[in-house]
Amino acid sequence: MTISKAWDWNKELNSVWLQPSEESYYVAQLWKDRNIKRVLDFGCGLGRHSIFFAKQGFSVSAFDLSLEATEYLKAWAERENLSIEVINADMMKIPYEDNFFDAIFAYHVISHTDSSGIKEIIKEISRILKIGGEIYVTLCSKESASFKDTDNPKRDANTVIKTKEGPEKGIPHFYVELDDIFSLFDNYGIDRIRHTDDCYFDGKKQNSKHYFISASLRKK
Repeated sequence: MTISKAWDWNKELNSVWLQPSEESYYVAQLWKDRNIKRVLDFGCGLGRHSIFFAKQGFSVSAFDLSLEATEYLKAWAERENLSIEVINADMMKIPYEDNFFDAIFAYHVISHTDSSGIKEIIKEISRILKIGGEIYVTLCSKESASFKDTDNPKRDANTVIKTKEGPEKGIPHFYVELDDIFSLFDNYGIDRIRHTDDCYFDGKKQNSKHYFISASLRKK
């Protein structure tokens, strides 16, 4: 099983990581309608979603492996006069109580592992989530160019190590097909799965595909 490695935020200059994702607006309204209160921003990065969910009235906790990222979020929350519990932690073993959260938002984060690690991460998510609690998670798609790129060495059948210079250099990425999702989340009731292609950004054509998964925990 791979050892978790934090992003190098000094090499990430794109302001997109400070703006809430478009999906978070939909999720926030859905969770408000379902009377969800306590939300975890799982692998929060610089905290764009933590800040957004706190402003929407949720009780927000957040963690990330990167100390630089969590310190950034703490300062940001203080400037915004928002109460957000922020800690440093590894997603393989997070220091939250069992059955603690109503919902977990994990956006472009749990893929940063290998085939063994993803099972441990989902086990941790299930442990800290209440029965009936909701998740919104993303996973990398095997249809992405980065999975097929022969310059990226394979860790296992589902995992590549990115070698391109930038914040993700040396970090493993776990990729799935649709059926893999049903296997990994077999103790969840899956509400919806979307498969998207970010085909143009940063001024050029791209092939970056992800699965977006909405589900609720049925059993531990």
